[in-house]
Amino acid sequence: MIRYVLICGAGHEFESWFSNSKACDAQMKRKLVACPVCGSTAVEKAIMAPSLVSPKGTQDQKPTGERQPAMLLSDKDRELRAMLKTLHAHVKQNAEHVGGEFPKLAREMHYGEIEKRSIYGDAKPEEVRSLIDEGVDVHPLPVLPDERN
Repeated sequence: MIRYVLICGAGHEFESWFSNSKACDAQMKRKLVACPVCGSTAVEKAIMAPSLVSPKGTQDQKPTGERQPAMLLSDKDRELRAMLKTLHAHVKQNAEHVGGEFPKLAREMHYGEIEKRSIYGDAKPEEVRSLIDEGVDVHPLPVLPDERN
């Protein structure tokens, strides 16, 4: 396993673990890694200092005063996370996964070109904005951190 410090386009830093460097690169390329603060998938590896093991077998510690992002979930946060998991399960049970065809099919349904049905899939942020601008009733489905990494 390898740990990377990642940074999103908005400047939020966070850590994530991957099985290897190639897995990290592949997940970022497929937009499966998102910022836990803002949800952005425009993520890059941050410059990191190496973690060294001393001759005594202990890891060198970071210099005092250097901070890393961390989060402690409150009961309310855990409840919200459970609700999001329930939403995901409901969507997956009651809608058809159409993958990258989502923008095309959502638009065709909106304009009455095909019969309306519940679907979910993948869309780039600019595709979602375009659909919303056209009045297509779409909603982002938030991805939970444990489903990305």
